[in-house]
Amino acid sequence: MQTASRQEFDVAIVGGGPAGYVAALRASQLKLRTALVEREHLGGVCLNWGCIPTKALLHSADTVRRIRQAHAEGIVAESPQIDFARIMQRSRTASQRLNRGVAHLLKKAGVKVFSGSARLQGKGRLEVSGADGQAAQQVAAAHIILATGARPRELPALPFDGERVWSYRDALSATQLPASLLVIGAGAIGLEFASFYATLGCSVTVVEAAPRVLPSGDEEVSDFVRQAMEQDGVRFLTGARLASADVTAGHVQAVVESDAGQAIALQAERALVAVGLVGNTEHLGLEHCRAVINHGLIEAGDWGATQEPGLYAIGDVTGPPMLAHKASHEGIACVEHIARLHAGRPPQALRARAPAIPACVYSHPQSASIGLTEAQARAAHPDVKVGKFPLQGNGKAVAIGEAAGFIKTIFSAASGELLGAHLVGPEVTELVHGYAVAQSLEATEAELIETVFPHPTLSEAMHESVLAAYGRALHM
Repeated sequence: MQTASRQEFDVAIVGGGPAGYVAALRASQLKLRTALVEREHLGGVCLNWGCIPTKALLHSADTVRRIRQAHAEGIVAESPQIDFARIMQRSRTASQRLNRGVAHLLKKAGVKVFSGSARLQGKGRLEVSGADGQAAQQVAAAHIILATGARPRELPALPFDGERVWSYRDALSATQLPASLLVIGAGAIGLEFASFYATLGCSVTVVEAAPRVLPSGDEEVSDFVRQAMEQDGVRFLTGARLASADVTAGHVQAVVESDAGQAIALQAERALVAVGLVGNTEHLGLEHCRAVINHGLIEAGDWGATQEPGLYAIGDVTGPPMLAHKASHEGIACVEHIARLHAGRPPQALRARAPAIPACVYSHPQSASIGLTEAQARAAHPDVKVGKFPLQGNGKAVAIGEAAGFIKTIFSAASGELLGAHLVGPEVTELVHGYAVAQSLEATEAELIETVFPHPTLSEAMHESVLAAYGRALHM
C-alpha cells in the first residue's frame, strides 16, 4: 500500500457526528486549519441512524393516530392504510437530505474531509485508511479530537443478526412490518420504537430489568408514560431480565425472569435489543498513548482533555448522557479552548454557568426533562417546593384534543433555584428548552412567575406549574 505525503492542520477531528462536525465548523469559524475524518456517513448515527430518521417514523405514526381519532373533531376519514415501505423510505430520504447538508456546510467552511478510518500514529499524527487499494493518508495536527461516538450494546443471549434480532439500525431499515416485536429495554430508544411499531399495528412487548420504564427519569412521568402506552396496546414487563433466548427461522423465543423469580415465556417475530450503548474506542491506536479507557469509554476532563497532551475526546465516546446536543456543546467548548477563546478563565466558571442538559423522548406520549428528578431533589436538598399542573387545565391542550399529561417543576425552597422540570404530553420536547434557558440564566421562581407566557399556548402550563409550586396556580 502506498502512503501519501503528510498534510498539516491545527485541529484534526476523528468522527463526523454531532460532536465532530459541529466542532469542525466552530474550529473553521475560529480560523483554525481543520481536518475531519469520517469512516461512514457525515452526521453520524444521530442524523443517519438515530435522532432524525426515528423522528420521521414517529411523525408518520402520529399522522396515523390523528387520522384514526379525527372523528372526535367532526372529521370523517376512512381507516388509514399503512404503506410501510414508503414510511421507511421517507425516513431514509430525510436523513440523506441532511447528510448532504452537513457535507455542504463543511465544504463551505473550508474543512478538509477525509473518508476513512483514522488511527493514532504518535503525538499529533493520524493515519487515515480508506477502502482497499487506496493509499493511506497521513494527517498531522497540534490538536486531535476523538469524537467517534458509540454503538448499540449487544446481549450475549441475543446477538444482533440483522434479521430476527435487531439493533436500532435494523429497526430503521426493516422492509416489512412484523406481526410481533419483543423490545428489550425501556429507555428512550426502546420506547420510541415500541410506540412506532405498535401504532402501525404490530403487537409489542417491552421487557425492562429496572422496576419501571424510563428508569432514569422522574417516577411520575415514568408511570404516566407506561399507562398511556399500555392503553395504546403495548405490553410491559418491568423488573424482568432476559434469562434465555432461542432464534429460529421464524421467531425469537425468550424466557424472562421477574424479580419475584417467575419465569415468563415470550415469542415474537422480531426482537429489538435496546439496552444501551458502548463507546467506539477500538482500532484508534489508543494503546500507544496515555489516554485512559474505562469500561469502553475514554476518560476526558476539562474541555475534553485526555491524559495525553494534545488529545481530546468529546461526545458519546466519553460516556453518558449520550445525547447529540450534549455532544455538540462539548465540541464547541473543546475547540474554543484550543483556540484560547477562554484563556485565563477557569473551566469551573464556565461549567457552573452551563445549563443542565435536557433529555427528550419522542414516543407517544412525548416526555422531556431537565435537572433533578423529584426524588433526587429531595435527597439533595433539605426543603423543596414542587408544582404540578395538569394539561387538562390548559386551554390550548383542550382545544386540540390532547389534554393528557402534566408539567412538574421543582425548586429549592431556600433560594428559589429551579432544580428540575419534567414534562409529559403533546409536543413537550418543544417546550423544555424554556426551562433550560431559565437554568442557564440562573432564574429563580420570581423571574419565572413574572414572565408573560402567550395565550393560548401549551407553554402556559409551564407558567402554571411554577405558580403551583408556590401555591399560586390559577387554573386548577
